[in-house]
Amino acid sequence: MAKDKKAPKETAQESKAPEQARHSAKERPRLRARFEKEVAPVLLKELDLKNAMAVPRLNKIVVNMGVGEATQNSKVLDPAVNELGQITGQKPVVTRARKSIAAFKVREGQAIGAMVTLRGDRMYEFFDRLVNIVLPRVRDFRGVSTKSFDGRGNYTLGLHDQLIFPEISYEKVGNLKGMNVTIVTTAANDNQARTLLKHLGMPFRQ
Repeated sequence: MAKDKKAPKETAQESKAPEQARHSAKERPRLRARFEKEVAPVLLKELDLKNAMAVPRLNKIVVNMGVGEATQNSKVLDPAVNELGQITGQKPVVTRARKSIAAFKVREGQAIGAMVTLRGDRMYEFFDRLVNIVLPRVRDFRGVSTKSFDGRGNYTLGLHDQLIFPEISYEKVGNLKGMNVTIVTTAANDNQARTLLKHLGMPFRQ
């Protein structure tokens, strides 16, 4: 009986192909790589820290879009959820009122907006796009305020509408919606956080 023919050996290039594909699929965001290689060592010296683990870093970014019209018409919430998903690349969570407010006709538990919490690679990718693409698209942009820290090393930035994000098509937008972007850091104080964000490219107003 004839022996089974041996399967042809993989070439070195073929055997590496799957590995290369996996590597490219999980390639680190450029801002994350720059932080680890360049920014962290600079912060260690500039902030006079004794331990590399004490270097402040980004922890999470929360993007919150309030939709006041949703109290009168719940259908306006759907476009907001869709647009926030396009902006962040992550499925938003619908936010609901914690208590009833008669003056604003808001009932407890009523949907009033959408929110996304970004961590890891998506957080770095969003921050990179925010400071290098989105903010420069703001009309008459002269930098962001240095006074929007909360005293605990976190920074909140208010954006007037969603059209400054290139993912949003002007023709498909029904209503302009503002949003708050809260950047949560591990910084011990506002000064550390300000230094961190500045080195990551946040265009603070002079």
